[in-house]
Amino acid sequence: MPSALDTPQGAAELAESLLPPLGNRWLHTQAVAARAREVSAAVSEEDRDLLVAAAWLHDIGYAPQLRETGFHPLDGARHLERLGAPVRLVRLVAHHSGAVYEAEQRGLTAELAVYEREDSPVLDALICADMTTGPAGQSFDFDGRIDEILERYEAGSEVHTAISAARPYLAAAVERTSARLGVGSGRS
Repeated sequence: MPSALDTPQGAAELAESLLPPLGNRWLHTQAVAARAREVSAAVSEEDRDLLVAAAWLHDIGYAPQLRETGFHPLDGARHLERLGAPVRLVRLVAHHSGAVYEAEQRGLTAELAVYEREDSPVLDALICADMTTGPAGQSFDFDGRIDEILERYEAGSEVHTAISAARPYLAAAVERTSARLGVGSGRS
């Protein structure tokens, strides 16, 4: 049976079944999906639905019922894998927004490495959508979003340390997406 999870509608339905009780996380997810639609011209036409589906599902690992490791990219990817989601979708969720940097801080590098990272316009666009959308769905430019994360998480925490280390990688993904769209970096 083919999966509907890699379609925007199927992904949105799964996200809506898990995230609304999390308040701002649900607002963020909806806005990231909308932003992914906005930047979808940066990827091939055949990958646009996958991009938007990944945006809907990127944070499902925050749902309490999916929590295994406490690391949301990994927990979300594992859940999608159990549901039989397409491999590319699972990998995009696993590696969204520089997850490898936080996995290192949490001692979960080997667990995350089970999911191969695809360095592609789709992953870049997913990073761009996430890294230009605030925690309650606000629009940010890239630097504003990074600053917001660094203010929200205490210095020395896993997230603060990981985002600080990932900043050049994330900035490059946003810049590549903006270049593919023919606009300046961050929000256009």
